Amino acid sequence: MDILWQYQFRIILLGDSTVGKSSLLKRFTDGIYSDVADPTVGVDFYARSLDIEPGVKIKLQLWDTAGQERFRSITTSYYRNSVGGLLVFDLTNRKTFDHVKEWLKEVSEHILPHHMVYILIGHKSDLNKDRKVSRDDAEQLAAELGIRYVETSAKCNSNVDRAFELLTKDIYELMKMGEIVTRDGWDGVKSGLTAKVLYPADDEEELAAATAEKGCHC
Repeated sequence: MDILWQYQFRIILLGDSTVGKSSLLKRFTDGIYSDVADPTVGVDFYARSLDIEPGVKIKLQLWDTAGQERFRSITTSYYRNSVGGLLVFDLTNRKTFDHVKEWLKEVSEHILPHHMVYILIGHKSDLNKDRKVSRDDAEQLAAELGIRYVETSAKCNSNVDRAFELLTKDIYELMKMGEIVTRDGWDGVKSGLTAKVLYPADDEEELAAATAEKGCHC
C-alpha cells in the first residue's frame, strides 16, 4: 500500500539523447547504475517520495523523455502537465550544453499559462578528464536563466539525490508563497488525502496574530 503523501509533483527530465537522464532516474529511484542503457522510446515513468519537512511527504512522479527529434511530438504533450524540469546536459559533450536554451524555449512554448520550476544539471561529473563544459560556463548560464546549477554523476552517485531534493524544495516553497497552486485539469501538482493547508508568508503572520488575540486573557 502506498504511504500517504501531502502533495504530488510531476517532474520531467529534459535534454539531448545520451546525456544520462535515464541513469539519473534509475539511481534516484532504484539506487542502481548500469553502464549499458537502452535509449528511451517516447516517455518512461518513475516515482519516489521525499520528506521535505516534518509532516510533509512529497510524491514525485518522474517522467523521462526521449531526446531524439523523432519522439518530440510525443514528449511535448507531457510538458504542460509538469511543475518541475531538470535541464540535463553532458559535461563531456559541448553540443548538449549548447542545446539547453533550445529545450527551455520549446518547453516554455507548451506550458503556458502554468508555471514550471527548473534546475540545470551538468551530468557525468565523474568524467572530469573528458570535460568540455567548465563550471564557470555552466554557472553563468544558470545565472542567466535564473535557476540553480548542480553537477551530478549517476555512476558515482554524486549529488543525484541533492538535485531532486533542491528542485522539490523550490517548488514547495513557491507553493507556500502562493505562486504555485493546484488547479483542476492540471496534473503538475496534486493534493493528497492528507494535504497540508499552506498560507503565503503574509497570511501566516496574520493567522498567528489572530490566534494570539483569541488566546486566554486571564
